[in-house]
Amino acid sequence: MNELLVITAVGEDRPGIVDELSHILFDADLNIEDSRMSILGGEFAIILLVSGKAEALAKIQNQENKLGNALRLKLLIKPTQAKQPHKDKIPYSIKVVSMDHPGIVHHLARFMAQHQINIEDLETESYPAPHTGTPMFAVNMSVDIPGELSISKVRDEFIELCDEHNLDAQFSPLEP
Repeated sequence: MNELLVITAVGEDRPGIVDELSHILFDADLNIEDSRMSILGGEFAIILLVSGKAEALAKIQNQENKLGNALRLKLLIKPTQAKQPHKDKIPYSIKVVSMDHPGIVHHLARFMAQHQINIEDLETESYPAPHTGTPMFAVNMSVDIPGELSISKVRDEFIELCDEHNLDAQFSPLEP
C-alpha cells in the first residue's frame, strides 16, 4: 500500500526547477498525486503530494537537506495521510473582487473561521484594472460549509460583510 508525503519547496525562480524535482521523484519511484506551483515575486513555490512505498518515501525524507542544496531550494518534507471525505459538508465556491487594500484576506478568513467553515483552497491575485490601471485584488476560494448551517443565512451574512468592506462577491455551490 502506498503512503503519502507533502513536499514544499521555495527558491529563486529559474528554468528547469520542475524538471529537476520531478526527475528526482520519478527516479525514486514516487508518484505526484497533486500539486500547486507558482512564481511569487522572484521566488518559485511548489507544494506536492507524492505517493509511494514507505521505503522510497523514507529515503527522500532522509535526503531532504541534500536534495534542497542540489536543487537550490528550501525543502520541507512531511508525511501525511489521505484526505478523509467530509461528511455533512457542502462545497461552495467564493469569488471576491475589489480595489486592492489591506485586510481583504483577513476579513474573509475571519468570517469563515467564526462560522466553522473550512477553507479548502484559496488563491489571490493582484492586477491593474483595464483602462484605469487601478490596483485590483481577486480572491477565489473553495470552502466546505457544515451541513447544519443555513446556507442562505451564511450567504446573506457573507454578502453583508463584503458590502461593509466594498467587496464584490459571488457565493455559489462548487461545480463538480
